[in-house]
Amino acid sequence: MTRALLAILIAALPVAAAATEPRPFNQGSWAQLRQAHAERPTLVHFWGLTCGPCLVELPQWGQFALARQDIDLVMIDADPVAVAPDDVAATLNKAGLGKVESWQFADPFLERLEYEIDRSWRGELPYTLLIGRDGTITSILGATDFVDLDHWVDRQLPATGRHHI
Repeated sequence: MTRALLAILIAALPVAAAATEPRPFNQGSWAQLRQAHAERPTLVHFWGLTCGPCLVELPQWGQFALARQDIDLVMIDADPVAVAPDDVAATLNKAGLGKVESWQFADPFLERLEYEIDRSWRGELPYTLLIGRDGTITSILGATDFVDLDHWVDRQLPATGRHHI
């Protein structure tokens, strides 16, 4: 095979999309996020690169995001230690979450961010907030049951014309 033909074949291969770095999450970001998703059911999942259970569960979030593109999903890296944004982006991308809206705690005063999000949350991970169309919030501390999550999404979305007998 000639070099020219090899160069053409390599150029024709699909290039993996570069993962987008997460947006910095600072004081006031929670209000901004809530406003952006107002009146739409939204799942907000807090995770971290330093959280073993989070990393185990992350591919399931990727599968869920692929299967349930009818719901707003936001991933927030809430690591208690500083991690590089490109590492967060690469991890999300590897789990199939590279195109999902993502943020990363950027304020060294983590307690301020945690308090702004949920006054009873102390930063434990993983942590998921289910924000209903009406603004009601249900929290899940620990691993997520994706079957229950799927049912919650179904209850939040308008009827699709299917009739249950």
